[in-house]
Amino acid sequence: MKRVFVPTKNGSDWQHLLAKPKLHWKKGASAMTAAAAWEHAAKQLPLEISALLESSREPLLVGQRLLAAMPEWQVALKGGETTSNTDVLAICRNDFGLCVICVEAKVSEDFGPLLREKRASASAGQVARLEYLHELLKAEAFDDNIRYQLIHRTVSALLTAREFHAASAVMLVHAFATPEARRGDFEVFRVAMKAVEIVPFVYKAPSFENPTLYLAWCDGDTRFRDVLL
Repeated sequence: MKRVFVPTKNGSDWQHLLAKPKLHWKKGASAMTAAAAWEHAAKQLPLEISALLESSREPLLVGQRLLAAMPEWQVALKGGETTSNTDVLAICRNDFGLCVICVEAKVSEDFGPLLREKRASASAGQVARLEYLHELLKAEAFDDNIRYQLIHRTVSALLTAREFHAASAVMLVHAFATPEARRGDFEVFRVAMKAVEIVPFVYKAPSFENPTLYLAWCDGDTRFRDVLL
């Protein structure tokens, strides 16, 4: 993807950015729901995300002002040509510096394959990528029951924050009435990362500075599931 961006006119402008525009662009699914929510928020973060960050009372998270929101942000990862595509990249700022929020939107969709499944059929390139992801997240080995998507989305947040010299990076799941099992997958990953709860649904990962790394789960406004773009 080029690093040249133009403002959207409405939420339908998000569709052509999807890997499979016709398949993934459906009313009530995560892509269209996220587009509706973020377009409605316009020049600011969605209210529920702002409220969650404010509740943390973390200096690096409170008072964030949205500078830019970029749909389908692509991050190149070692070990292959496939990028990690973040649903929404939010570049924000407060008095302590930039904050990069990589948003993974979910409705009913899961977080993709388990590491067990990835390892079972991994090519040499995929093995190299897994080693690279482990190294960046300072993990000797994640258990087989970790969802692979949560790993590479978190790495995407870290790498993007480094590129922007941001003070903090947040991997945030924006969940719109998502099944409880998805929350369980997030919790398993959060525990594997040894991320400590600051307040409910906001966690700080240890040993990460410049940027400081946070994991978060935010329940979205479910009315956007009924929006047709």
